[in-house]
Amino acid sequence: AMALSDRILMGPGPSNPYPEVVSAFTRPMLGHLDPEFLEVLDQTCERLRAVFRTQNALTFPLSGTGSAGMEAVLVNVVRTGETVVVGVNGLFGERLCEVAGRLGAHVVRVEAPWGEPLDPDALLGAHRSPAVIAVVHAETSTGVRNDLEPLATGKGDALLLADTVTSLGGIPVEVDGWGVDLAYSGTQKCLGVPPGLAPLTVSERARGRFVDRPSSWYFDLGLISRYVEGGSGRTYHHTAPVSMVFALHAGLGALLDEGIAESWARHAACGRLLQDGLEKLGLELVAPPEHRLPQLTTVRVPGDLPAGMSEADVRGVLLQRYGIEIGAGVGPMTGTVWRIGCMGHTARPRNVELLLGALGEVLGR
Repeated sequence: AMALSDRILMGPGPSNPYPEVVSAFTRPMLGHLDPEFLEVLDQTCERLRAVFRTQNALTFPLSGTGSAGMEAVLVNVVRTGETVVVGVNGLFGERLCEVAGRLGAHVVRVEAPWGEPLDPDALLGAHRSPAVIAVVHAETSTGVRNDLEPLATGKGDALLLADTVTSLGGIPVEVDGWGVDLAYSGTQKCLGVPPGLAPLTVSERARGRFVDRPSSWYFDLGLISRYVEGGSGRTYHHTAPVSMVFALHAGLGALLDEGIAESWARHAACGRLLQDGLEKLGLELVAPPEHRLPQLTTVRVPGDLPAGMSEADVRGVLLQRYGIEIGAGVGPMTGTVWRIGCMGHTARPRNVELLLGALGEVLGR
């Protein structure tokens, strides 16, 4: 087996971190109210605005993973009995329904088969006056991109909520340009930072709809905003994870030094290389070409695996012999697909070529 440090993470979970991020973890520890740390936090928020493509004042890294971001945005704007329209074509649309339902919302599901994109017109026509329309931009469980831009013009008074966990930094995300009111992400995907923070942004329109006393104290954005928005009125809310903020600051710096458009182009090129290579190996891709994510590719497990091998055995050999981790299918795709990530610093042609060569060897193709 290869050393853990040599492994290439090409699954749906964490990507390999940018080298600058690894160095950031070695910075001396500071107190979370130390002026030097607060300056780094302010810079991190500004960098997040650049990556989210927004001017929203309330843009910051929430302490917790992407699922914390999901719960935070919902708990602050959803009231008991209000209608929330949710697009469901994968696992994370299902999770949005679960969280909204626990808040007492009337959840209207707009479904598409796993592996197919949502219909924007169906989302807009699902209810005459929803409080929120919630969509997963890049569905990690299926490798499908759902379009957000068409929803902005027809959303009416509804708040548009977007899960950008797998899309931010990897494909275009235009929070202000697309009229997105609430968006959250994760650090471990295309931002190339270990998991632990949920970048989050909230429009002024959404802030005007905040619940007075949300059911979660920890995720009360009205309280957190007094800490993260800076200035002399800063008020302690919780102990910020200092080293994780250092790491995100560094990862965003690497991304912005490269350029947002350049990062999108790099992910697109690596995605094409991977997907073309998989098809040349005779494998079938799941998502339709016009809605296929470059950073997360779902491929059907072939029916002619080498004798005595299961799909899990193939993934195990890739990990133990070649140091490459790819992901299994989830939900109705369990056992029938592989999910191959090409995100953040991992999105390099050399990693794609190594994976294709290794997979070809294991499959005997």
